[in-house]
Amino acid sequence: MSRRPIRIAVVGIVAAIAALIWWNTRPEPIEVRVVAAEHGTVESTVANTRAGTVEACRRAQLTPSIGGQVANLPVNEGDFVEAGQLLLELWNDDLKAQVELAAAESQAAQATVRSACAQADAAEREATRIARLRRDNLASEEQADRADTNARALRAQCQAAVARANVSIASVKVASANLERTRLIAPFEGVAAKITAELNEFVTPSPVGVAIPAAIDLIDTTCFYVAAPIDEVDAPGIEVDMPARITLDAFKNREFEGRVRRIGSYVVDYERQARTVDIEAEFLDPTDIAVLLAGYSADVEVLLDRREDALRIPTEAVIDGRRVYVVTPRGTAERREIETGLSNWTYTEVLDGLAVGDRVITTIDRAGLADGVPVRAGSERP
Repeated sequence: MSRRPIRIAVVGIVAAIAALIWWNTRPEPIEVRVVAAEHGTVESTVANTRAGTVEACRRAQLTPSIGGQVANLPVNEGDFVEAGQLLLELWNDDLKAQVELAAAESQAAQATVRSACAQADAAEREATRIARLRRDNLASEEQADRADTNARALRAQCQAAVARANVSIASVKVASANLERTRLIAPFEGVAAKITAELNEFVTPSPVGVAIPAAIDLIDTTCFYVAAPIDEVDAPGIEVDMPARITLDAFKNREFEGRVRRIGSYVVDYERQARTVDIEAEFLDPTDIAVLLAGYSADVEVLLDRREDALRIPTEAVIDGRRVYVVTPRGTAERREIETGLSNWTYTEVLDGLAVGDRVITTIDRAGLADGVPVRAGSERP
């Protein structure tokens, strides 16, 4: 009897036992999430490090330049005011009286000018007439000298009266300026956002080094922008007029189109915080202004560059900026080196190392994930 069939049977039994042992001891595939590499848009952006703030293009904390008692407060919080409108007036009856007194004195001085100068004109005509008679020997030299001296004296009195009249005009201006200091006038149109002054209360301007709330906070509601801090590392890549996306906590799921209008000229150094550069982004759609309020918290994302139809993968799948795990047809993880281009928090552009349809693993933090390890795609999106 030949031993060959026996050997074949033994080998088969051993192989079956080995296969059974491998099957029972094989490593359990790691469940991962995968995403297929695809063509799409990739943008390179930078965003603020701390929350930015919506600011009014014009905002004034207004307080009279002198202290006094509030006698007139014709506006209320929330009122819209025109440029040049009276907002607040202190008690100023004494200053009004001074203006009236200065105006009356000025009128008297002008009358004196007219009288003195009229006399000077008459004396000059008389001196001219006597000088003509003197040439004809019809008047003495003494009469001619006396007439000339009198004319010059009266002309000097006229000039002195004009100077006094000018002083009186200046006095009226000084009195009027002092009166105006008691009045708070709107420098531009806007909304009286907050009023801390009350009728009959006393208000005073802030002393040097001491912050006192303004009597009226005036805000121009026709123009807003966002001021936001950008990390000093990202700041050199930002330029004026770069497009920006603005988001506000008050308007979730809504993006506002913006543009960088200014970049800070120095680095802000906050204690125990990163150094930043402040930027300003303006809103491009005029209809957005109607829903904005000064003080809203906001975030700014500045668009540095943009690629259309780029091969892209989720940024969360990229390891150290140059490696990914790809699921092979055999169901194992393959570590692959890639060359990347533009990148943001969502997508990274792949220049080399992947093709369209390659399935990359996004759950790279799974325990045991390594090159050649069996994996099972738990969820996948194209």
